[in-house]
Amino acid sequence: MPTTRPAKKSTAGKKAAVANKSSAKHSAVTTVEQYIAAAPAPARAALKEIREAIRSVVPAESIEIISYKIPAFKHKKVVVWYGVFSEHCSLFPTAAVIGEFKDELQGFSTAKGTVHFPLSKPMPLALIKKMVQARLAHTA
Repeated sequence: MPTTRPAKKSTAGKKAAVANKSSAKHSAVTTVEQYIAAAPAPARAALKEIREAIRSVVPAESIEIISYKIPAFKHKKVVVWYGVFSEHCSLFPTAAVIGEFKDELQGFSTAKGTVHFPLSKPMPLALIKKMVQARLAHTA
């Protein structure tokens, strides 16, 4: 009689479940305040720092919105998005801005339109401000 083995569980399924649980926490938020309040305690301070850095350089009439389930600043159109993930905060200034700052971003993980800032290190607020200013120049 042949023996049957139980199917091996994929670790991808486990990772997806964790990711879905994390995003589910943020899926019901409708304001930036709710998003920040729902973040894990260690990330909350970093999110507030990023928010203030962005706020300090965008035009006064800019508004804050939730877009793609994460906070964003909008002035005529979305200028920049930011968010928190398990080990990092991300800034989404678009691929063009990331390309402009590739030398200054060495040492940080980047993808097509995002930069990852590890929660274990201080947020590079001066760099974030410069990137947001560059993004504003692109949207003008």
